[in-house]
Amino acid sequence: MGRGTTADVGLKRLVVTLTGGLALCLGALAFGAVMIGPYGLSPTQTLAALMGQGDPQAQIVVWNIRLPRVAAALLVGAALAAAGASYQALFRNPLVSPDILGVSAGAGLGAVAGIFLSLPVAAIQASAFVGGMVAVGFVTLVASMVRNTDSTLTLVLIGVVIGALAGAGTSLLKVMADPYDQLPAITFWLLGSLAAITTKDILPALPMVLVGLVPLALLRWRINVLSLGDEEARALGVEVARTRFLVIAAATLITASVTALAGVVGWVGLVIPHIARMLVGPGFGRLLPTSALIGAGYLLIVDTLARTIAQVEVPLGILTAVIGAPFFVWLLARGRRGWS
Repeated sequence: MGRGTTADVGLKRLVVTLTGGLALCLGALAFGAVMIGPYGLSPTQTLAALMGQGDPQAQIVVWNIRLPRVAAALLVGAALAAAGASYQALFRNPLVSPDILGVSAGAGLGAVAGIFLSLPVAAIQASAFVGGMVAVGFVTLVASMVRNTDSTLTLVLIGVVIGALAGAGTSLLKVMADPYDQLPAITFWLLGSLAAITTKDILPALPMVLVGLVPLALLRWRINVLSLGDEEARALGVEVARTRFLVIAAATLITASVTALAGVVGWVGLVIPHIARMLVGPGFGRLLPTSALIGAGYLLIVDTLARTIAQVEVPLGILTAVIGAPFFVWLLARGRRGWS
C-alpha cells in the first residue's frame, strides 16, 4: 500500500512538473512566433508593442496580424490533439484520429459548398461547422439502427462510408467550380491555413472548444474505464452507450469548430496524443492536458514555418503530413502491443 501511494505521489509530481514545463515552453514559443515574420521584431520591440508602446507599425503587426494568428494556432493545435486523445481512448486504438467519424470530410464539404455558393467568410465557416456536425450525426444515427454487431466497429465503418460520401460530394463541387476563382480557394482551404485570421474569426470557435473540453475533463474516469472494454465498463457501473455518445459529441464539437476556423489540418490528432501517452501514460486525466499543450506548441511551430520558410505561404496540411506521415510509418513498424 505504501509503495503504491508513494509511486502515485511521484507520478503526480512528475506530471505537474511536466505540465508546468510545457506551459513555460509554450509561452516562450508564442513570444518567439510573435517576433518572427517578414517584418522582424526584436524582443524589446515585441514587449513594447504588447504593452501598447513603441513603434506604431510594430503595434499594428503584433496586435492585428501576429497575435490573432498565434492564438489561432494554439487553439487549433490544442483542440485537435485533445479530440484525438479522446477518440483514441474511446476506440482503444492509438492509430485513430479526429476525422475517424467523418467530421473533417463533412466540414470540408460544408466549406466547399459555401465557397461554391460565393458566401461570405463567416458563412463559409458556419457551413463547415454544420457540415462536420451533420456528418457525425448521420454516423451515430445509422450506427444506432445496426443491431447485433460490435458498436465501436460499426461506428468506425459507418464513419468511413460517410467520409467517403462527403469526399465524393467535395470532388463533385470542385469539378463544377469556377477554375479561376472558386477552385483555388477550395483547394487552399482543404489544405488548411491560418492566413488572414482575425480576432473576430477566433471568438466564435473559442467557446465551442471550451464547451467540448469541459465534459471530456469531467468524464476522465469513465473514459479510462471505457478503455478496458464495454463489458468491464458495465461491470464497473459505467453507462457505456451514454458515455460514448457524450465523448463523441464533445470531441466532434471541438474538431468541427477548429476545422471551420483553419480548414482541414491532418495528423495533429493522430501524432500528438501518442507522444503525450509515451510521456505521461494512458490515464486520461493526465493525457488530456498534456496532449493539448503539446498540440498547441506543435501547430504553432508548424504555422510559423508555414509563413516563413518560403516566399509563398505553405498550407498547414502539407507540413503536418510531411512530419506526421513518417511518424505514422514508424508507429506501424513498431507494432501495437495492446492498449497502453
